[in-house]
Amino acid sequence: MRHLVVVLGDQLDRQSHVFDDFDPQTDLVWMAERRGEGEHVWSHKARIALFLAAMRHFARQLRDDGFPLEYTHLHQPGPDSLPEWLEKALRHHRPARLVVVRPGEHRLRVAIRDVATACGVEYVERPDRHFLVSADDFADWARGKTQLRMEHFYRWMRVRHDVLMDGDQPVGGQWNYDADNRGHFGREGPGWVPAPKRFAPDELTKAAIADVEAAFTDHPGSLDAFDWPVTRDQARQALRDFLDHRLPAFGQWQDAMWTDQPWLYHARLSTSLNLKLLSPREVIAAASKRFDEGKVPLASAEGFIRQVLGWREFVRGVYWLNPDRLLAGNALKAHGALPDFYWNADTDMRCMAQVIGQTLAHGYAHHIQRLMVTGNFAMLLGVEPAQVHAWYLAIYVDAVEWVEAPNTLGMSQFSDGGRMVSKPYAASGRYIQRMSDYCEGCRYRPGEATGDDACPFTTLYWDFLRRHKARFAHHPRAALQWRSLERLSPERLLEIQKRAGALRQRWRLE
Repeated sequence: MRHLVVVLGDQLDRQSHVFDDFDPQTDLVWMAERRGEGEHVWSHKARIALFLAAMRHFARQLRDDGFPLEYTHLHQPGPDSLPEWLEKALRHHRPARLVVVRPGEHRLRVAIRDVATACGVEYVERPDRHFLVSADDFADWARGKTQLRMEHFYRWMRVRHDVLMDGDQPVGGQWNYDADNRGHFGREGPGWVPAPKRFAPDELTKAAIADVEAAFTDHPGSLDAFDWPVTRDQARQALRDFLDHRLPAFGQWQDAMWTDQPWLYHARLSTSLNLKLLSPREVIAAASKRFDEGKVPLASAEGFIRQVLGWREFVRGVYWLNPDRLLAGNALKAHGALPDFYWNADTDMRCMAQVIGQTLAHGYAHHIQRLMVTGNFAMLLGVEPAQVHAWYLAIYVDAVEWVEAPNTLGMSQFSDGGRMVSKPYAASGRYIQRMSDYCEGCRYRPGEATGDDACPFTTLYWDFLRRHKARFAHHPRAALQWRSLERLSPERLLEIQKRAGALRQRWRLE
């Protein structure tokens, strides 16, 4: 055998670099389902099912296209560890080379490389051409910068790839329309929103779901509502559905939240992008085309493209600069435990119950729900960043470490100390009240920081400012926020501190 070609569960791309020189006479594609990848973190059942279903459909397509393939199913006996199972394959087949596209997780990348070395097989890692900027090119862009700012990177990418450009200037005269992308629905709510296209499980997906239910009985989440795209054709249908029905209003409402409305105007494309069923190039081109045709306002097209061309590429670059340092960061010295209600939604905070309940049902929450509800609360509470990271990696169907870790650790928890974002995304219950209807009917009052009816977000927000005053009081971008502490008397701050301590005791953090 010349090449054993490894295809991982988030590399389901027929245009992948590993297939460029594939010779069916001398090479073999290798794919495997192993329990360890679902148990590395306590993964949501829907996350595991999505990977397995998509892998099985991709494997079937490879076989139909004439590729020799060795595929291991979850129930087949053998080591639970993917690297250990790969070692058995290498010792059996004895290829000259192990060929793989760079894995999306540092842990797995190191393990696969070590297995190849131990077996005396040449390890060949090829770049992932799915992305618009390579890890090496991003490192060149970042070199010498003490702080990495997505806005600067995004402008560089717009010019480099000629996206929404008019010569050397941005179309419309502005680089971004973020100020137009923060609308909230008001008391009248969102009204009728076109529901995203659903994909009823076929027999192959039903079998994957059944395998997950049998093998991961005690894992969190439900599979009752599983309807994610698991093939490239379904992913392309999902893209068209978003472009036709929700992209025009996406810009204005992308930050808004509403009770029992998990999707609103969001794309639901992150799973397809992260599994590589969709290319970011085709997604960006399609959104740009809708703007060029006058079917989508600039603020919506630009706001969506910024997420794909800017933020998605940016966080991957940040991850690969130094994954060990990113994963070990704890700049705010947070050491509390993640409360149990993150796994069961059993809380009397209506916003948290809504977002976590939705997450358990679907394995999904949109970016503001993740950043400003569950993420904001964990940071204000003082939860250890590694535990927050493990929860996000486990609980969301679109979670692959290259995208999840920077978003969680760098942006949400500020555990890198400001390398990725300039200041913490800290907010009180007032923010949630403004951007949603979650506070209506909740027993807590978002404007109160003390007393039995005080919103825990608000109490913990003011206590967060107090605890980190020395660090941020003179920060160029955060000083104004911290200056608000001057409005509170020492007695009031002490009262807030006591209330925050009681909350931490309630969730066994102190």
